[in-house]
Amino acid sequence: MTGRLTLWIVCAFSLAGALSETSRAGADSQPPNVVMIIGDDQAWWHFSFMGHRHIRTPNLDRLASQGVLFTRGYVPTSLCRPSLMTMLTGLYPHQHRITGNDPVRGVPRQVLLESVRSLPTLPRLLAARGYLCFQSGKWWEGHWRDGGFTHGMTHGDPRRGGRHGDEGLKIGRQGMQPVFEFLDLCRKQQRPFFLWYAPFLPHRPHNPPKELLDYYRRRTDSIHVARYWAMCEWFDQTCGQLLDYLDRHRLAENTLVVFVVDNGWIQSRDRSKYAPRSKRSPYEGGLRTPIILRWPKRFGHRRDEQTLVSSVDLVPTILAACGVKPPRKLPGVNLLPVCRGHSLERDTIYGEIFHHDIVSYRNPQASLLYRWVIRGPWKLIEPRATNAPAELYHVLRDPHERHDLAAKHPERVQQLQAALQQWWPLPPRE
Repeated sequence: MTGRLTLWIVCAFSLAGALSETSRAGADSQPPNVVMIIGDDQAWWHFSFMGHRHIRTPNLDRLASQGVLFTRGYVPTSLCRPSLMTMLTGLYPHQHRITGNDPVRGVPRQVLLESVRSLPTLPRLLAARGYLCFQSGKWWEGHWRDGGFTHGMTHGDPRRGGRHGDEGLKIGRQGMQPVFEFLDLCRKQQRPFFLWYAPFLPHRPHNPPKELLDYYRRRTDSIHVARYWAMCEWFDQTCGQLLDYLDRHRLAENTLVVFVVDNGWIQSRDRSKYAPRSKRSPYEGGLRTPIILRWPKRFGHRRDEQTLVSSVDLVPTILAACGVKPPRKLPGVNLLPVCRGHSLERDTIYGEIFHHDIVSYRNPQASLLYRWVIRGPWKLIEPRATNAPAELYHVLRDPHERHDLAAKHPERVQQLQAALQQWWPLPPRE
């Protein structure tokens, strides 16, 4: 009898353990939610977690401390529309062909929508797997349905002011309610979600709340700088509202939060405009951005100050997290293994700078101004529209690129130019 009782107890515990494992496996098989937080016109060091002495970003500081922070993150181009299109497709601008913000005069804007409608965008791929996908904030590509979203804010009608977001640009500046209503819907339907939160912040117009402006007016003698700094904190406050929602409704554990900025912005002290070597430039002030990945269920937190990552890596990373195979080979890499502590074999990233207006939708090279490459600590900038010489910088020792070392290291210049040619082959400059 005792033997039978012992056997029953052992079997009961074994069954309980098996059920527990099955339960865990079922829980682990639940697809993650995905939240993309995309800043708009903010330099890579203009966060308190990146060392800025005055700008307060407590909510993004919290996100950075809870996830994996890549301080050496980059976007391939320093202009919003092509940069955002890369985040949507995982392709470089010369591949998705949206190289600038607008077509040249005389070309209908609708021509540029051919690309977004024909490409397998991130929301389109996730919606096919049962995700509800919401667009808010900056959005150049017509109606939200054109990008594959299931829900959204931007109508994209140029006759009603549609160019780069219209109704979507209200998010953040006029509250977060549309986002919260969408997330409520997802919770009610028990559906995984993809949220594109790309508020028009801290982008101009720099019209922050009075209490924030008053705070920063005491910390600089430039009203333009004070307004911009205040906008950075206003953006952070809206991110805090979103992160608090995830915490309050117990969604944070299985939500992959991705943070990136579309391009940099160095505020001019005497004008309401960006300074040189920031937006639209091939320099760090325009291209570099912190990239944060937080997914508590799958990996912990750390600060990575060595690994080179790019926004071309975000689509393959998100698809891998959601168990979706890319429909084509993408140039980026899945960063999830790196987030778990593995090293990244790739040591080189690439990018390109184009005219603001797209000279030729069919021929990206016609709009090309620069190509650039970073390998380890070295960055090469190669002009393509002029015969100016290439520039070489050691961006770890010289992150603001004050000392051009091309003349001292001609062999390294040649090596990096060869790498650029292998990445995107082009005919020699005339």
